[in-house]
Amino acid sequence: MLQSFAALADPTRQAIMARLALGEATVGELAAPFAMTQPAISQHIKVLETAGLILRRVDGARRPCRLAPEGLASLEKWLGDLRRAMEINYRRLDAVLDEM
Repeated sequence: MLQSFAALADPTRQAIMARLALGEATVGELAAPFAMTQPAISQHIKVLETAGLILRRVDGARRPCRLAPEGLASLEKWLGDLRRAMEINYRRLDAVLDEM
């Protein structure tokens, strides 16, 4: 889980994830909007892949990337659990403040 959040801490990787939310893309397509080399983008993609956030498949000479549903689902579950815990804490705080 920590590896996923660490991977998403970088603005370039956030932008790559946002692009992949629109659909599958090759490394060249992902590199196009950035002022960096394709190997640098490939390194960012590797970080996201290692974190379980994206998947790559072989399509002839192409290696399209896409979002990994399982990796995103685990992040969503963790954030949902955190949100519920915070809501409980805020309700308890509201009750204490109402008593004051």
